[in-house]
Amino acid sequence: MRLWLGLLLCLCALPLRAEEVVLGLSRDRVAITATFEGSEILVFGAVKREAPIPQEPLDVIVAIAGPSKPAVVRRKERRFGIWMNTEAVEVDAAPSFYAVATSGPLDKVLSEVEDLRHQITLERAIRSVGAPMTIKDARRFTQALIRIRKKQGAYQTLEGGVALDEQTLFRTAIDLPANLTEGQYDTRIFLTREGRVVSNFETTIDVRKVGLERWLFTLSRQQPLLYGLMSLAIAIAAGWGASAAFQLLRRA
Repeated sequence: MRLWLGLLLCLCALPLRAEEVVLGLSRDRVAITATFEGSEILVFGAVKREAPIPQEPLDVIVAIAGPSKPAVVRRKERRFGIWMNTEAVEVDAAPSFYAVATSGPLDKVLSEVEDLRHQITLERAIRSVGAPMTIKDARRFTQALIRIRKKQGAYQTLEGGVALDEQTLFRTAIDLPANLTEGQYDTRIFLTREGRVVSNFETTIDVRKVGLERWLFTLSRQQPLLYGLMSLAIAIAAGWGASAAFQLLRRA
């Protein structure tokens, strides 16, 4: 009895969170079909308060991360007149998609200490600890991976991409590319003041293949032999059909 009473007193003594996120998503599921060309996720919400608005300005950070997988980054050098792979580093875990949107300059709304704690920026979201001892500039391989995926639209840093009204309402739009990886996309919202995280909220977006895409994906994984035979049959049929059409055109 004394133990339960002590726990109850401890809970009552905990301070109420002054600010909390009330989040909304335009969609919590993304369906990948045969004609999927990308999508847009609208993230919007409000700040719930138990106290008056502090004098320090509020900032908002929205981070969406796709499933993480290992990735091999290779360095190419010109030798003997040709370009060839010379060194390689395996990144332990890199998100297939990562977007960070902020209400202001990233270096202003987030301190280095808070970034290290919450792993928010692109550099912190990628984990690479297994570089060979012979490679002295392993960090450049991580930077190269970020640069490549930024060009593909898979990595995005949207400084000023979050609209914040009256220190209470916020919204942003994140573009999802066509080559999405299937899985759970972790969505995190951070409220910061003077670079310090004062509150955060987490949810997920489910990205799945549907229809014909789902059937073909499942078939290739569960029955690879049947999938290979079907692909071969389709290729033969397509070749025969093209040949027959060409012969008809010649006769005409």
